[in-house]
Amino acid sequence: MPDANVKAEAPPQDFIREIVRADVAAGRHGGRVVTRFPPEPNGYLHIGHAKAVCVDFGVADDFGGTCNLRFDDTNPVKEDVEYVDSIKEDVRWLGFDWGDREFYASDYYEQLYRYAEHLIEKGVAYVDSLSADEIREHRGTLTEPGQDSPFRSRGVEENLDLFRRMRAGEFADGTHVLRAKIDMASPNINMRDPVLYRIRHAHHHRTGDEWCIYPMYDYAHPLSDAIEGVTHSLCTLEYVDHRPLYDWCIEQAETEHQPKQYEFARLNLNYTVMSKRKLLQLVAQEHVDGWDDPRMPTISGLRRRGFTPESIRDFCTRVGVAKKENVIDMGLLEHCVREDLNRRAPRAMAVLRPLKLVLTNYPEGQVEHMDVVNNPEDPAAGTRKVEFSREIWIERDDFMEDPPKKFFRLAPGREVRLRNAYLVTCTEVVKDASGAIVELRGTYDPATRGGDAPDGRKVKATLHWVSAAHAATGAVRLYDRLFTVEDPDGTATKRGVDFTTLINPASLEVLEGCKLEPMLAEARPGTRFQFERLGYFCVDPDSSPGAPVFNRTVSLKDTWAKVAAREGA
Repeated sequence: MPDANVKAEAPPQDFIREIVRADVAAGRHGGRVVTRFPPEPNGYLHIGHAKAVCVDFGVADDFGGTCNLRFDDTNPVKEDVEYVDSIKEDVRWLGFDWGDREFYASDYYEQLYRYAEHLIEKGVAYVDSLSADEIREHRGTLTEPGQDSPFRSRGVEENLDLFRRMRAGEFADGTHVLRAKIDMASPNINMRDPVLYRIRHAHHHRTGDEWCIYPMYDYAHPLSDAIEGVTHSLCTLEYVDHRPLYDWCIEQAETEHQPKQYEFARLNLNYTVMSKRKLLQLVAQEHVDGWDDPRMPTISGLRRRGFTPESIRDFCTRVGVAKKENVIDMGLLEHCVREDLNRRAPRAMAVLRPLKLVLTNYPEGQVEHMDVVNNPEDPAAGTRKVEFSREIWIERDDFMEDPPKKFFRLAPGREVRLRNAYLVTCTEVVKDASGAIVELRGTYDPATRGGDAPDGRKVKATLHWVSAAHAATGAVRLYDRLFTVEDPDGTATKRGVDFTTLINPASLEVLEGCKLEPMLAEARPGTRFQFERLGYFCVDPDSSPGAPVFNRTVSLKDTWAKVAAREGA
């Protein structure tokens, strides 16, 4: 994993760009560079797709080319316009623009059908009437060759007639399929007469009920690339074994353009799952609150949590483009967003678990306005005025009645600094009938306005605070890793359990009644802040004027590794 302490200055060179550079220099594809980002609209994009977006659009940008956004919408049962809209929103949010190059595999259904008839006429495709189970049985195994279908010897005319009748809707789902005639003994199972078309009487979100046969992904994808004039088809390593079929489809269809496929390692992240099927399961079974739940690795979830597009692009750059699969530590992603938000996020004070401190020697009714820097990393951000009064809220965790030796925050008789305000000393602890602490009392030193003592005395702790008389009240959601183990998929398989049993029960903690600086009450959804000493937070869309809800994007420091080690996670 790249060193999280080293900032990526520029996109590194990689083997994909070296291939493209060599092709351009040699004049291949007429010197053109055309890539595509081809999602299937059957779920929301996740952080792994973000890397693919950055590679596809980034390579095109680097070489003055273009990148198409194409939806490979070949399975109407699992696809929805909701997913199409979310994908477009996510790609735009990441900072990429496809201009007028928005395409769909369904745009090419007629052309793909004509290609299929051409394959039949060439004798390299046939209609098979075996059931899906029988086709699987005939396919063989990794160590044993497959067996020819008894329908493999059908003649061209019979195959054309059946295929046309399939299109006309004469047959029920599963009655027939169109298969490529390649090699049932091939060591690559993908080349053992793969299915090219299947019957599916289902409504398509774009073509309606016009079609009842639909091309398989491995057939539609390469030919869609060829139709669009794609030069470099960039995909992840799981498609390495599919490349011979990609090349076969283009060669046998005799397309004008001849794109080439190149594979790179996908982005795998620990403490989460990256399968759209499993992400859908989390949503459908209500383990999370929708695709944009801030615990999800989806782009919409990361956006709602407060991640910036710049931080995600930086993360993808740091991960790089490699040929070997690896798993990236979630800590690197969090480091990238910390580094970005440290520069751009305005500071604010918020008390999540409030405990009142009454300064008994502070004049009743008096209010002062303290000058507070908005962002020490950005001089142009300026300052703001923050109210200070006799009664303030501090964090309950910042006080201990009987502190251990290395606890330097507030305790009876101890002096601490209130950030940008005064030095204060705790003089009394007020408890209720059960013995619980309900209030603190203390004094302030009026000579220490701004937080420094004229006599030079030092204190060991600085606390954040909010004036009780002026505080806004809101809710804060604290998010943690969605799973308790680094590899939920592998661990679930090893233990023989469903992966959802490994969900972290502490992945979400909701705190009500948090005390906030007044200006936070009207913050707009999506606005990000650094809550001093607490971390980075983002206003959630659930907020309403005067009743803000904040999602913790990330803490100021990565504490997960220490917690996991301590608890044996």
